[in-house]
Order: sequence, then structure tokens, then C-alpha cells
Amino acid sequence: MWLYTWQEIVAMTAAAILIDWIIGDPKWPTHPVILIGRWIRFMERKLRNDNEGQDMSEGANTLKVKGVLLMLSTVLLSFCVVLALVLVARSIHEWLGYMVSTWFISTTIAVKGLKDAAYLVYSPLRSGNLADARKYTGYIVGRDTEHLGEEELTRAVVETVAENIVDAVISPLFYALLGGAPLAMFYRASNTLDSMVGYRNDRYRHFGWASARWDDVMNWIPARLTGLLLIFVALLQPGLSAKRSAAAIRRFAHLHPSPNSGIPESAVAGALGIELGGLNVYGGAPSERARLGWPLRERTQRDIVFAVRLLYGVSFVVMGGLLCVLLVWFL
Repeated sequence: MWLYTWQEIVAMTAAAILIDWIIGDPKWPTHPVILIGRWIRFMERKLRNDNEGQDMSEGANTLKVKGVLLMLSTVLLSFCVVLALVLVARSIHEWLGYMVSTWFISTTIAVKGLKDAAYLVYSPLRSGNLADARKYTGYIVGRDTEHLGEEELTRAVVETVAENIVDAVISPLFYALLGGAPLAMFYRASNTLDSMVGYRNDRYRHFGWASARWDDVMNWIPARLTGLLLIFVALLQPGLSAKRSAAAIRRFAHLHPSPNSGIPESAVAGALGIELGGLNVYGGAPSERARLGWPLRERTQRDIVFAVRLLYGVSFVVMGGLLCVLLVWFL
């Protein structure tokens, strides 16, 4: 690799997965994604002069150009800052460079964070506390949750876990293996942009266009790798169907408005034998989403557990692959 050897990259990536499994997202120091988010909001205010009314008088092309500037400044700054910190750390001591790189890679993945967020909803569902379940679901989805019942709350959580197996696991690991911590953070910045300004509403339809399209490009290969991994993991887990998971990807993935998100959501829906998608409400406005999978049974709170098992199963398979590569190298 251009910064470290491929063996070093593989070892640091494996160590980063282990750190995330054990620690997750620490409260201190400030998480890099939070800093990226602050930069995005700062640049948005500067580019739009903090005046939403002005945007209405600007043409679509002007807003798109400003959106491109936001996207480029965010991903390049994130890449360069991490690269500089890794180089400085390595110049002090080789092992300090390894530690800094590994920590940065670990901050781009979120296996434990996804599990914790899912179980934050699952726990009150188990005790019949729909009020808390709705509140915590609202933390991880953009749809209105005030009137959702158990089945719809379950669907929201399962969809979130499934989609983020790409965004928060496979994509950052894919780019970490290609280019170490700087490229992993480059991806995380791209994904954060999409989550903050990639909405197809009046405010961000043009300004967030570049960020949304770039995130689609970055996730294209990892999303398809994730589909294959989910099929393999479903094959290994009792009660899940790998055959149905593969069939669901072929039948339903293209129906999703995202060129990538439909793959993991269809794979999970098929493996579990449930239907995802359907009617969501955003700010009081109903929105019908593509229905993915076959409704062979009703969704239950246990599907959250199954989705988390698939999440961890994928991360275990990736870790196993990395350890096998290292073992072959050492032998």
C-alpha cells in the first residue's frame, strides 16, 4: 500500500474491528464523525450565507455547484487531516502510527453502536413500553414514530440495521483495506454528507445532490459484497434462509429508490421471511416505500435480534477472512 504494507493494513483493520466490538463509539475524545458533522454545518452556513430565503432565488445549477464545493471540501479535508495525523504519529514512533491508524479505522465502523441502538428499542418492546420504544426508534430513523405499533417499530429497526451493514461496516472496512485510515475516513465523510444533506426535499434537492450521488458511488461495490455476505451468513444460521435471501435480492432490490440500500434490506427480509418497506410518514406526510421480501409471517420484536445476529455474523466472517490472510502470511 502507499502508506503501509498490505499486511499492516490487514492487521490494523482486524484490530479496529476488535476495538469496535469491545468499545464501540467512545464518549471521549470527540468522535471524528461529530467533527465532520460540525464542519458540514459550518460550510453549509457559509455557502448559503445562513439565509434559507436566498436559496429560493438561486437556480438549481448554482445550488448544485455549492453542493459540490461542500462535498469536495469535506471529503478532502477529512482525508488530509487523518493522513497528516497518521504521518506525524508514525514519525514519532512506528507503533504510535499503528495505534493512531487503528483507532481512526475503528471510528469509521459501528457494529457495537448499531447493536446498542437496536437493543435500545428492543428492550422496551420486550417489556411492553411502546412510549420508550417509539422515542428510541426516533433516534435512528427519520420517519414519524409517535403512533407506530410493535410491528412497525420492528420494521424501522430491522431496516436501519440492514442498511447500515453497508454504511457502517462493509463500506468503511472496504476502503480501510484499500487505503488505510485516511481512505476509511474519506468514506465516512462521504456517508456523513449523505446523511446530513442528501435528502430529496426542497432544501437539499439541489444543494445535497452531489453528496447523495457520491455516496451512491462509494457504496456501489460494498453493497453488493454485503449482499453476498448476508446470504453466506444466513446459510450458517439456523432458522434463516440463504436461498430466499438470494432470491429476494434478485426480485426486490431494484425496487428501492437507492441503488444500494435495497440489496441489504432485501437480503435480510428474505433471510427472515418477512416484508420490509411500506408506508412511512415524514413530518406528517405519508410516503409509500418499496415493499421488499415476502410476508411469510408477521414481524415480531424477535426480528430485531435476528437482524443483529446477521450484523455480527457479517463482521465475524470479515474478521475470519482477515485472520486467515494474516495466518497465511505468517506461515
